[in-house]
Amino acid sequence: MKKFLNTPESVLSDALAGMAAAHPGLHVDQNAGVIRRAEETRVGKVALLSGGGSGHEPLHGGFVGTGMLDAACPGEVFTSPVPDQMLAAAKAVERGSGVVFVVKNYTGDVLNFQMAAELAADEGIEVQTVLVDDDVAVQDSTWTAGRRGTGATVFVEKIAGALAEQGADLAAVAGIGRRVNEASRSFAVALTACTTPANGKPGFDLPDDEIEIGVGIHGEPGRHRQKLAPAREIVASAMDAILAEPALADAGQVIVMVNGLGGTPLMELYVVFHEVAALLADKGAAIARSLVGNYVTSLDMAGASITVCRADAELLSLWDAPVNTPALRWGL
Repeated sequence: MKKFLNTPESVLSDALAGMAAAHPGLHVDQNAGVIRRAEETRVGKVALLSGGGSGHEPLHGGFVGTGMLDAACPGEVFTSPVPDQMLAAAKAVERGSGVVFVVKNYTGDVLNFQMAAELAADEGIEVQTVLVDDDVAVQDSTWTAGRRGTGATVFVEKIAGALAEQGADLAAVAGIGRRVNEASRSFAVALTACTTPANGKPGFDLPDDEIEIGVGIHGEPGRHRQKLAPAREIVASAMDAILAEPALADAGQVIVMVNGLGGTPLMELYVVFHEVAALLADKGAAIARSLVGNYVTSLDMAGASITVCRADAELLSLWDAPVNTPALRWGL
């Protein structure tokens, strides 16, 4: 294993220290385990809070800033943050109108955010939760009950964050987040396994001539393995699963993200996007907005995920609203 590490044990604290040094618009509290905006937001603004295991950067800390999250809680690599972190974050960013928790559907995240919501209620903080469960590759796994939460998390955080920035109330912000999740579906393919710093070796064995279809962002197994094939065939398989979902039936305009899992060159992601665009055009769907790059990674895994969100005028307007975070920035 070759990685830029001091020690496996210090990788998260060292990375957070680097993040703080690189982004003065963020306040990184290593003791509390909270990344939040350096400047306090206005009184009355609904706060947006998310978090999860580290190793998926820029998710979630890279999406803290104007127009998206107010705070994020990083856990250890592929390990949920704890309720005390989430409560500390909620107390730090709550401005009198409540907090929306954006939670990926993994058992540890769900249980810990639920406990944090109960603790926040005891502190007089109203919390609503948006559960993201967009991955159509598998239904139930060793990590989840139901579909996994993956790429649609970025869409939820961007669109709900924009509405919160505009002054909407707690119910409206949570409601639009749920609507985005319901309109979004994702599917991922791995070309290689990822290597966690603590283990020092790939998380699963994948022969050089095979790929994992429907992999999860922690290296969870997918639907099946198959021989490596041309990008056109791989993308067609993923898109068949995505477009079979009723939520995307007869979609007119869509937002599309082709996301790298950490070890895939941008050139290859554009090859994937080309195939996605061609398939959507054949189905009569127009790509209204797009992202191509690393947004929800799995450490050093080579692979890609595709997320498609059915979008109407309201969602597109909120997508276009100004955003200023380390990983997303436009309109300012």
